[in-house]
Formats: sequence, C-alpha cells, structure tokens
Amino acid sequence: MRIALSGSSGKLGTVVARELRASGHDVIGLDVVGSRGPGFVQVDLTDYGQVVDALTAVNDRHSGFDAVVHLGAIPAPGIRSDVATFHNNMTATFNVFWAAVRLGIRKIVYASSETVLGLPFDVPPPYIPVDEEYPPRPESVYSLVKTLEERMAVELVRWHPDLSITAFRFSNVMVPEDYAAFPSYDDDATTRKWNLWGYIDARDGAHAIERALEVAPTGFETYIIAAADTVMSRPNAELVAEVFPGVPLTRELGEHETLLSIDKARRLLGYNPQHSWRDHVSGS
Repeated sequence: MRIALSGSSGKLGTVVARELRASGHDVIGLDVVGSRGPGFVQVDLTDYGQVVDALTAVNDRHSGFDAVVHLGAIPAPGIRSDVATFHNNMTATFNVFWAAVRLGIRKIVYASSETVLGLPFDVPPPYIPVDEEYPPRPESVYSLVKTLEERMAVELVRWHPDLSITAFRFSNVMVPEDYAAFPSYDDDATTRKWNLWGYIDARDGAHAIERALEVAPTGFETYIIAAADTVMSRPNAELVAEVFPGVPLTRELGEHETLLSIDKARRLLGYNPQHSWRDHVSGS
C-alpha cells in the first residue's frame, strides 16, 4: 500500500514508519517537524488546506494514497494547556478524516487512547480486566477529544458505508531503551496504577496497525492495544487486592497478564504481541 502516516516523527510514528516500510509498504510521513527527505512532507495538520493538498499529491513524491494512518497529536494531557490540546487534536483529526473521505481514501487507522477507559482510574474501573465493552469515561480534556474523535468516526462510517475506520486505544508506548526503569515500579504499586500497569512496545503497535490495514472490514471498531503482560514483576492478584480491592474480576487473572484486555484485537485482527520488557531486563 501507499500509506500516509501523520505524526511520523513521534515516538510511535518513527517505529511505525520503519516497520511498515520493512514490510514493503510505501510510507510518506506527514508531520509538522521531521527530517527532510523523500519519505517525509512537512504538514501542519491543523491547516485543512495543507492536509487535503498533501493527501492529494505532492510534486513528484506521490499521486495519492491507499490508506491513512493518523498518529499526529499532542500525545498526552498536561503537555500543553487544555484549550491548546483540544484545538490542536480535534482540528487535526477532523482535517485528516475529512480530507481522506473527500479524496476517496477508504481505509483509516488512527490512535485513540487508553485514557478513554477512565484513566488515571482515580474512580476505579467497572471491572478488571478492562475491555471495550463499557462506555468511554474521559477524565481529561485530552481524553475528551479522543472520545469525541471516536464518535466522529461512528458518524462518518454511517454516512459512508464503504469506509473503514479503526481506532486503537494504545497503551503507554515504550521502546527498549525505556525498559531499564521497569523494575523500580515494584516498589510502589500505585506508581503505575493509573493505567492498570499497562504498556505497549512500539513494535507491537506497528504490528497492530499493519494487521488493521490488511484485515479491518468496513465500519468502525475500537481496540485496546497493549503488551501481553504488565510492567510489574509483582503478580496481578497481589496488585489488584492492594490497589483495587472492591473491583469485580470478570475472570481469573494470569500472573502477569495484561489487565488491559487485548482479546478483541487478538480475535478480530489477529494481533499477536511479540515483545516484552522482560526480554530486555536481566533477572526479570
């Protein structure tokens, strides 16, 4: 496929670009910052004119796309003011979606967020493991935008039944250089309780995106995308009993199995995470 990748200079985007290219796809990165070269076009995603123009054609770089992977955003709450986060992220996503639809691009995969599950879980989740079956619980402006983006996608596929939009509720993105810090989390179970001790290796994030590009049907679906394990060496039963003692368990918990359920992504997309921090830290 020829793929437009917004946010190609970000932590996840750089890995996604590398992995998709390694699989043989033609990837053009779109971002407000990045290195000059044949695989990159500088685009301000909040400017609709720039977005629609970049998705249409750019000089001799390309003449249109088969799919759009939209990762471009202010990536978390608290980085910029709430108003700036809302204006940037909502506008960028609308522009990318709307331009793609207008240009006849019928495959969109984009980054929603684990935050719509109710992070930082100061109000406990309704059950553990969490999944995609309960309504969004945004607790920040950043998460509110992600919730509104998902709703926008629902309406767009209703208007355009031949359109496929896949929303990935990515967990906290990690690369191998991050893993040395993981053993320190065991000292205090509350340090990482804010996302039920979850994470996602960026390489597995790229794998999920490629699976959606290949097999996602028309319509809209949301998926939690996380690693197969938690960030902790301590067992899940001990963590949940200490931090979320009153929360119902929907099934028996594996010792270190992710509490951000990836069952739906496994079942419908063939998502199969391959990377764990335990393979990078001696003695884990």
